[in-house]
Amino acid sequence: MGLTYFKRYRMELDLFGRDFSRPPSPARYHFLPWSDSLLEAHAEVKFYSFRDEIDANVFPCFNELSGCQRLMREIACRDGFLPGATWLAVAADKDEFYEQYCGTIQGVRDRSGMGSIQNLGIVPSHRSRNLGTGLLYRSLDGFRRAGVSRVYLEVTADNQGAIRLYRRLGFRTVKTVFKAAEVAYS
Repeated sequence: MGLTYFKRYRMELDLFGRDFSRPPSPARYHFLPWSDSLLEAHAEVKFYSFRDEIDANVFPCFNELSGCQRLMREIACRDGFLPGATWLAVAADKDEFYEQYCGTIQGVRDRSGMGSIQNLGIVPSHRSRNLGTGLLYRSLDGFRRAGVSRVYLEVTADNQGAIRLYRRLGFRTVKTVFKAAEVAYS
């Protein structure tokens, strides 16, 4: 094991004057607002979204379903947890005989009153279908409805797809941070 550092960007968005009330809704997908009964589904989507990604090195809890379940419980129990900024994306087959949870986002208001986006994740087989945009719109509208005027997130610098999405929606990088993590050397 060795210690390494991952470059991450803190990105922020001022919600003033922005309208996120009409989010995109990709065909054959729909979105579910937060419900306590969906906690396990959020955890499972988080696990399948991040387990094979660089963020699983940055945040080891993503490597195991039990770690994602623990993280989801911690997020949902925070004082500033915002159910209105927390959503789940669902895929339905063309005949709608089954549904598959495939995307997640959580929102928290921090102690200073700013919104904090937690773990926007899309299961790999459902990426590039505008689901991240749909989840982000719904979450940002939820923050705005809760009276939050500014939102931030952190993203690993190597995650270029996520960075493009955040910039397209108006997020700007305000700080570069380095997260230390233990990784196994092969």
